[in-house]
Amino acid sequence: MKFLTNGLTRILFFALWVVLLASAPGWAQTDCADGNGVLERTPPKAITVQELIHTFAAQESKVKEARNHYSYTQDVLVQTLNGKAVDGEFHEVATVSFDNRGRRGENVTFAEQSTLRRVQLSAEDMNDIRWFMPFLLPTEDLPQYKLTYTGQQQVDDLQTSVFYVEPAKEEQNKRYFQGRIWVDNRDLQIVKLCGKSVPDQIRTKKNQLQDIRPTFVGYRQLVDGFWFPAYARVDETLHFRAAEVHIREIVKLNNYKRTDAAVARQ
Repeated sequence: MKFLTNGLTRILFFALWVVLLASAPGWAQTDCADGNGVLERTPPKAITVQELIHTFAAQESKVKEARNHYSYTQDVLVQTLNGKAVDGEFHEVATVSFDNRGRRGENVTFAEQSTLRRVQLSAEDMNDIRWFMPFLLPTEDLPQYKLTYTGQQQVDDLQTSVFYVEPAKEEQNKRYFQGRIWVDNRDLQIVKLCGKSVPDQIRTKKNQLQDIRPTFVGYRQLVDGFWFPAYARVDETLHFRAAEVHIREIVKLNNYKRTDAAVARQ
């Protein structure tokens, strides 16, 4: 972001949680701990950490493949705040779908005239919305990351395994997710994540660090047996050289519709 000087119970409860989050305009600063129980620093049961990583990554590969056969609505709201008052806003709604090669297509169906004045959404910001906020960790991406198991934790009514994820090695001109993920112990899929894309600052042509990546928290929702990305939120003050700007972002991914009748949970 650039500163401008000018189970049925499980399904219903988790879905309700996402709806409540999405409708809470006065939510506090981005809070990774919200909805979490006590972190128990105990090993996973009946499986090694490495076996768990490879098993849930395989499940994530199935999530990625299945999601390529759905269309969905992407609702993006970005606001700047002066105290409690909104003084700038970007709001766009698009329908997202994938072709038979898994290539993403986006059709904008609603777009307000942006009133953002203190920040500018960069291409990297939009890529965060499209790729990192709905972060998936399939098997083919595992070599890019180092995963550290941190324990067991209840998230709402779900029992999860928690990992800290960071790039194994950063390559020039590539971006990565860094933060925590919560993996449901029953379905072995990510149900929550909290972190940011890195590197979180990009040097400008004048060798100045101005692009800043805020921390976001994201949640998933069960769709036909798969935990698909459903909601992400940012509420953070970004510290630019010239000023501080309070940013709020809400990204909702909903109305999942199957486009290929052959899709089924494996």
